[in-house]
Amino acid sequence: MAITSANQLELLQTAEAVAREKMIDPGLVIEAMEDSLARAAKSRYGADMDIRVAIDRKTGVATFSRVRTVVEDEALENHHAELTVAQAKPYLDDPKVGDEIVDQVPPVDLGRIAAQSAKQVILQKVREAERDRQYEEFKDRAGTILNGVVKREEYGNIVVDIGRGEAVLRRNEKIGRESYRNGDRIRCYVKDVRREARGPQIFLSRTAPEFMAELFKMEVPEIYDGIIEIKAVARDPGSRAKIGVISYDGSIDPVGACVGMRGSRVQAVVNELQGEKIDIIPWTEDQATFLVNALQPAEVSKVVIDDEAGKIEVVVPDEQLSLAIGRRGQNVRLASQLTGLDIDILTETDESARRQAEFAERTKLFMDELDIDEMMAQLLVAEEFTSLEEVGYVDQDELLAIEGFDEETAAELQARARERLEAVAAAALENARALGVEDSLVNFEGLSPQMIEALAKDGIKTLDDFATCADWELAGGWTVVDGQRVKDDGLLESFDMSLEEAQHLVMTARVMLGWVDPSELEADADEDAEAIEGEEDAPAEEGAR
Repeated sequence: MAITSANQLELLQTAEAVAREKMIDPGLVIEAMEDSLARAAKSRYGADMDIRVAIDRKTGVATFSRVRTVVEDEALENHHAELTVAQAKPYLDDPKVGDEIVDQVPPVDLGRIAAQSAKQVILQKVREAERDRQYEEFKDRAGTILNGVVKREEYGNIVVDIGRGEAVLRRNEKIGRESYRNGDRIRCYVKDVRREARGPQIFLSRTAPEFMAELFKMEVPEIYDGIIEIKAVARDPGSRAKIGVISYDGSIDPVGACVGMRGSRVQAVVNELQGEKIDIIPWTEDQATFLVNALQPAEVSKVVIDDEAGKIEVVVPDEQLSLAIGRRGQNVRLASQLTGLDIDILTETDESARRQAEFAERTKLFMDELDIDEMMAQLLVAEEFTSLEEVGYVDQDELLAIEGFDEETAAELQARARERLEAVAAAALENARALGVEDSLVNFEGLSPQMIEALAKDGIKTLDDFATCADWELAGGWTVVDGQRVKDDGLLESFDMSLEEAQHLVMTARVMLGWVDPSELEADADEDAEAIEGEEDAPAEEGAR
């Protein structure tokens, strides 16, 4: 195939047709043709030559040129595409390194193999341009809903035609009982758009919580306008879901707006999700109230929140237990996802039994340690005294407030409690010394004898040993393993030591040992204080704007 006047215009017509079909810039197709013709010419003139082709955008005339570049003498490697300054003087008046000498060469006749190679180069370039166009078009569509047509099914995954490309709905992103045939219309959430070697990959989902949120945004104008906000979504795809909503307009009920007249709005979402039951819950910043709402239709008697452990304990009437847990734990699982807390559910009977056991345990503690009768011990427990420390060092007026306690009784109780505490401390210190604890740790302020004994049992016997500890090793904490929160027990956790207290003690020990410069700690504290002030001021400034 020769590039002659008969087919010069065909180049432009072909480029325009391909660009129109693939919806890309015709200039990119012409550049691909220039590249392919240049490669074919190199196979005829020599692979070492720098052959370039330029196609006129108006006439379609292809011009073939040989380019040689001026280089330093020692940099000369390719004699067919490079020449030195001296060699360039016959061609240029004042040659410099980097100048190019361009000579036109006759067009080549493309043989069958060269023409096939040129075709492959054009197809490859067009394919790359098409992929870039597709990625640029869809990269900003992540997080939105797309409508498409089912094209085919591959190993359980659905390939969806989305107009200017294809997307994939993976098997695990389909709602369980859904099945599709070729040509079915489908609505999906764009979960991710990635640029990969085989082209842009668009991943769809119908099980993502965000899909439900976007559907409500389409059905409820108040959500689209920002009057109502979806704060949390939890789904068991195809079965049941819970959604927390809040209204920023006091005159609009967020639940009623999402339900719609006779349930029209929520029913539209339910139909799209194959009959998935949806509980719409009013969102509130108060975790306990929000959880009570989230556990509906079950009734809740009491809620106890452990912020440090990130857990929440819920007490329900005995007859409401199965309703609160739900079928296969569905109700409590969705409520847990919605609130972001681990939830333990107890019946009133279980909670009562536990309280009675705790009451009996504390009563026995006071009877044994203070040598008092059962009635007096029960009075102390009933007034919420839980330990000898509280009895021994509480203000005496609190003991006198207990019915039947006079000053003499209160003073005697406190004396016995303090005496017992001192005996326990002395025994703990003696045990610690027997385990090899050094005075550097014994004399360190902030650790009780019982704490020192607990540290000694774990091999921490000097101030140096203590200074190497991490705060969570002392106070305990939580670690996420395979998506589950796992408890890390702290050496001093049983003494109610917080992470902040543990961190302070460890840093104090490091300063005493000279490991840390106190001035650096002060500087870090000032930076932290400034950061906190900045965070507190930011909302006010945004509101002012």
